[in-house]
Amino acid sequence: MRPDRRRPSGPSGPLPMNGEEMRSGLSRQRSQALIEFALVSPVLLLLLFGVIDLGRAIFYYDTVNHAAREGARVAVRASNSLPTNTDVLNAVTGQMQGAPVTAPCPQGPVSAATPAANSAWMYITEPNPPGSVENTPPPNAPGGEYPATAGGGCSAVNPAVGNDQLQVTIRFNLVLITPIVAQATANHIVLSAAAVFRTEY
Repeated sequence: MRPDRRRPSGPSGPLPMNGEEMRSGLSRQRSQALIEFALVSPVLLLLLFGVIDLGRAIFYYDTVNHAAREGARVAVRASNSLPTNTDVLNAVTGQMQGAPVTAPCPQGPVSAATPAANSAWMYITEPNPPGSVENTPPPNAPGGEYPATAGGGCSAVNPAVGNDQLQVTIRFNLVLITPIVAQATANHIVLSAAAVFRTEY
């Protein structure tokens, strides 16, 4: 027969616990809280870093779109010295908040490949450019560029004149930091934005 573990009672209810019993009760509560925290903390951390990744993705989505518009504005502006690829690249880089931006083939083709982690590629082309090399493209470069033939996998350079349209395209490779979210998206998301403006020259 099991011993009776109920606390002895007095005329006004159970007698108060002694020091040893109080320490034992507190120890059990601490152990229970620690186990509960160990079970819940991975879920909380996953949610926290997931929210951070979502915030980064929204921030860079907006940044890439804004950078494409700023680059297109620079590409089409009329000025004493007409804009060049370098002018557009500098404008885009200034908008990308420290993320490196390069232009491996400034006039295309717009590659479907993935840029390096947390970096971007920029292209200045005609609207809706093809994905292959163009030997005789429509106007696809700012007016300050010199014409050039296709070479090295890059399209020929044909500077815009007479209010032609130019498109600035940016592809940015955002690497995620939340393990499960990163695995679900192959460890990265490629954000792409394009802006089309008509030249002022």
